[in-house]
Amino acid sequence: MLVDSRQGARKILRVRAMILMDGGSPMGARTFDLGLAGISLTSEHKVNVGASGQVLFEMLVDGKPQIVTTRGKVNHCIFSGDEFKIGFVFAPLDNEAAGAITKFMR
Repeated sequence: MLVDSRQGARKILRVRAMILMDGGSPMGARTFDLGLAGISLTSEHKVNVGASGQVLFEMLVDGKPQIVTTRGKVNHCIFSGDEFKIGFVFAPLDNEAAGAITKFMR
């Protein structure tokens, strides 16, 4: 049985996203849930565990759309059904991204 190793509160967020791994091409994805420590995504593309890169997604903050770009590392990538489930742990967030995610989590 797998144990959920994520820390902190998570909130469902289902929007389109873009994954850009270091040295790679942009890959389409969809967000699944979000927290201050990381984000869960689904994609038809496999990414390597331990690889670094960035994730870009848009979410509503105070009723206004805001694009959030974060750097981090792939914690897991599991094939399930017809897509990959990707866990992405954030590197330290910049103030803008941290503020947007904090407001969204309320």
